[in-house]
Amino acid sequence: MRALIQEVAVVAKPDSEQAAATAADVESWLRERGTTIGDVDAPGLGLIVVLGGDGTLLSVARSRPGVPIVGVNLGSLGYLAEIGLDRLYANLGAILEGRFEVEERLLLDVELRHAAGGGRRYRALNDAVVHKSALARMIDLSVEIDGDPVARYRADGLIVSTPTGSTAYSLSAGGPILYPTLPVALLTPISPHTLSMRPIVVPERSTIAMTLGSMDEEVYLTLDGQEGARLHGGDRVVVTASESKALLARASGQTHYDALRSKLRWGE
Repeated sequence: MRALIQEVAVVAKPDSEQAAATAADVESWLRERGTTIGDVDAPGLGLIVVLGGDGTLLSVARSRPGVPIVGVNLGSLGYLAEIGLDRLYANLGAILEGRFEVEERLLLDVELRHAAGGGRRYRALNDAVVHKSALARMIDLSVEIDGDPVARYRADGLIVSTPTGSTAYSLSAGGPILYPTLPVALLTPISPHTLSMRPIVVPERSTIAMTLGSMDEEVYLTLDGQEGARLHGGDRVVVTASESKALLARASGQTHYDALRSKLRWGE
């Protein structure tokens, strides 16, 4: 049993009438139980309820590490937003009473270093992806781990994902499903030119550096499929484990395997 939650923020998927209406209902339900409704940026939050899907949850998790988040799926396939509308209030009731568990999830710190100077820092919960545009040819990408040369990839791109992100883009590219709390990171090539280029699992605390060798192709760095930047030849992307953690809350008794069975329709 955990301490009772006193203050909750409710975040709805932007431009979704269903999410907005559900958020209003959830806030009324919470107030009836004496719970304070706070702003998502408030310092004293005990929980953030995200209504929409994985995309909305990803953006909240990047901006509010260290605050427990519970995701409510409003219709689309989602691995992070596990709760359906049919179980929403039963799960929230259990969580408000302290009957819940919190999983720490790895966040990635991603630094883009432009060869011409300057750069930018990002954070990701699912993945950092270096990839070509639709019309570009395959790209040339050299990878080092902790300063040691690993491989030169000729591929459509390379995905560096957390265990949480192993069920996202990496899974579509042929990567394995990892238990989400494992202390590792995953490198999955996208359509590699050489079949011997396989996914690699490395320790969480590894420093992964990717240097773009392609000079004329249209290449991008994308974080969680939501933000990113154009890359040019010689640009370097350095990925490390963040000191901050995303916290995902679920009612006691639910497991990661329950979500996999439901989302992937295993056993049907």
